[in-house]
Amino acid sequence: MANQFVLPDLGYAFNALEPVIDARTMEIHHDKHHGAYVTNLNKALESAPEFFEKPIEDILRNIQSVPESIRTAVRNHGGGHANHTLFWKVIAPGGAKEPSGALAKELESAFGSFDAFVEKFSSVSVAHFGSGWGWLVLDGEGKLQGYSLPNQDSPYMQGHTPILGLDVWEHAYYLNYQNRRADYVKAFWQIVNWTQVEENFRNAK
Repeated sequence: MANQFVLPDLGYAFNALEPVIDARTMEIHHDKHHGAYVTNLNKALESAPEFFEKPIEDILRNIQSVPESIRTAVRNHGGGHANHTLFWKVIAPGGAKEPSGALAKELESAFGSFDAFVEKFSSVSVAHFGSGWGWLVLDGEGKLQGYSLPNQDSPYMQGHTPILGLDVWEHAYYLNYQNRRADYVKAFWQIVNWTQVEENFRNAK
């Protein structure tokens, strides 16, 4: 099927985010982990090929419309595909090092200050039990929220639009940080591409 989901190119070198994320981790994470989510998503949807016509975000927003027999697989692997597609972009090298304009104002109004937002996002990401993600989303009311979700669950399934995500599965950081998730989360702020996050925010609005 020509219209199956495909693994997007990373768009930059595996070593582009060193020393925060090492090249080997990026290579395994993108090619093997994200690649497997795409492969398994396509496999799950073979029995419901009409879903190949829809963007993954729409499928996740309407996860209840996916046949029950494949819903869990689509939730896990489709979530994994959507989450990682966003992740590679928000940590892409270059871009602004801090938010500005409308997003900066919204962060201040939602969290009190940019520093308070960083603290909240970091603490939910570090404290998240087991595998999952930290998220900054625009909710159904158009307000910013920060929270974590388990496994590859997507904010789209909550009716929210993710604008910044942090992968806290161990495969995202273990080669460099081992069990020191807090160090990884702290280092993450050095590689956030706020130009991309602002674009996500504008599109979500």
